[in-house]
Amino acid sequence: MITKATLEDVSNLNKLINSAYRGESSKKGWTTEANLLEGLRTTEQELNETIQNPKNTILKFTQNNQIIGCVLLVEKEHQLYLGMLTVSPELQNSGIGKKLLQQAEIHASALGLPKIVMTVISVREELIEWYKRNGYADTGEREPFPVSDVHIPISEEPLEFIVLEKKIA
Repeated sequence: MITKATLEDVSNLNKLINSAYRGESSKKGWTTEANLLEGLRTTEQELNETIQNPKNTILKFTQNNQIIGCVLLVEKEHQLYLGMLTVSPELQNSGIGKKLLQQAEIHASALGLPKIVMTVISVREELIEWYKRNGYADTGEREPFPVSDVHIPISEEPLEFIVLEKKIA
């Protein structure tokens, strides 16, 4: 079941997102960033602030009263920004990510926004191909990767973001 996350979900969302992107647990899935980055993917404080902003929606995928997937949707001027698409590492490749993408499209349509945009780390070719198979296209735009206390690159490869978008019918 996909519903809107609330402040009561922050602790579980934080554990899920960090387990899917960083550290040993993330290596069980194919979307890990553990070989590229150290540190946390997000924090409870960041998630609290995100949920409290009325332009943001975090959708959660719940099964057996457990959050096993989520996605951040940010209402911007003429588009919906999609970020932090997360599926529990043990459950990746089971269609949950695709269902969250479909719900994001419904959300964009409901807001009257004509497209969804996202950024993906350029070296994550398998993930970029998955998004392309789901209707997203490389815009040709690139953005610098932000380095901070949270995002600590450990890869020798220079990191940048590729901007992908999907037009909504």
